[in-house]
Amino acid sequence: MAKVELKKPIVEEISELLNGAATAVVVDYRGLTVAQDTELRRELREAGVVYKVYKNTMINFAIKDTEFEELAQHLEGPTAIAVCKDDATAAARVLYKFAKNAEALEVKGGIVDGAYYDEAGLKKLANIPSREVLLSKLLGSMQSPIANFARVIKQIAEKDEEAA
Repeated sequence: MAKVELKKPIVEEISELLNGAATAVVVDYRGLTVAQDTELRRELREAGVVYKVYKNTMINFAIKDTEFEELAQHLEGPTAIAVCKDDATAAARVLYKFAKNAEALEVKGGIVDGAYYDEAGLKKLANIPSREVLLSKLLGSMQSPIANFARVIKQIAEKDEEAA
């Protein structure tokens, strides 16, 4: 069996992983202990992020002529890729939170919603709350004036009852 035939399924697996992804972040995991790597994988899995280690050449073939092509500049040394299809900031958020305690983890760059971000850009994105948190804050700010109005009306009604 030719080498190309052995590599083709791996390239297709990476392409399928990236197909429809909101985010793809590449990291250098050199220096992580097995326990740290296991913990990182668990946290990413809980956030709905797929974290895989592939050979750089395989990733290169898979991202060629796609929106993820700019990641090729970071494909040096040991590289892992974190991909999330739902939450655009989940991968960056979990990776940067984990990197605070594990300095060996180095976020190289990523693509979020079709736009390339370097390490500094991803760090800013990591500080954005999740979609659910943002929606709950929006709902809370929308409910606040209505709740305040209802309290004022109730107090006026109670005051009128006391006067009568």
